[in-house]
Amino acid sequence: MEQQRRALAAYVDSVRDDPEVIAVVLVGSVAQGRERADSDVDIYLVVADERFARETSADRFAWVDRRGLDYPGSYIDIKLASPSYLEAAAERGDDPTRASFQGAEVAFSRQADIAAVVRRIPQLSDEAWDDRVRSFVAQARLYGGYFLRQGVEHGDPFLVRHAAVHLTLAAARAALAKAHVLMQGPKYVSRLVRSIPTPDGFVEAWDRAVSEPGTATAEPLLRLLDEWLADGMDGDEALSTFIRDNELAWLRGGVPVEFS
Repeated sequence: MEQQRRALAAYVDSVRDDPEVIAVVLVGSVAQGRERADSDVDIYLVVADERFARETSADRFAWVDRRGLDYPGSYIDIKLASPSYLEAAAERGDDPTRASFQGAEVAFSRQADIAAVVRRIPQLSDEAWDDRVRSFVAQARLYGGYFLRQGVEHGDPFLVRHAAVHLTLAAARAALAKAHVLMQGPKYVSRLVRSIPTPDGFVEAWDRAVSEPGTATAEPLLRLLDEWLADGMDGDEALSTFIRDNELAWLRGGVPVEFS
């Protein structure tokens, strides 16, 4: 809307003469054309790598600017980035980071290649998506078929709920990966799993496993997931994949797959 665009232009004018500011990248609802009249303006402020290092060494990664200056309730929601940050996000960013650049628009740049890097960030190869499907199927298998069962057998309510949450998250993320949909964050999962093609009964089984954690609800969900996406994965492969993506994530220089 016009008021958000005015606010963005005013912010760009306030930073464009700073030699350490390389670009302003508009993201979020305004970039995607789904803003409300009172929506804030989300941006990445791309600064020189040296500035990024200084700011982040002081734990300054995000802040708010121009609060209330441009229209009632307005503010610029700023996240800090740098050219190296953008390249790293394109190579190995997690889902929420990649998703945050969907529909992104470079509002200002003094570096010609910024727009090309920004376009790459939300993109994954078919091979990467396929690997995600198998990884999340393995997650679901272990959480739903082992840890959840252990929780029930040992009367451990924490383990039951923990395993059920991880089972349902993994099942949803396997479905999203099959549809080549990035997970924007946990608060979006329930909506996203309803927005993609899934087999008959999948969403209903997923809802039951969420609301009634236990083996009785996990088994139908796992059965549907296996029939749909397991593609011949046996128990040993699932176990090895789970260990690779969880217990050995540190060894590979990453984080457990559920946080990716």
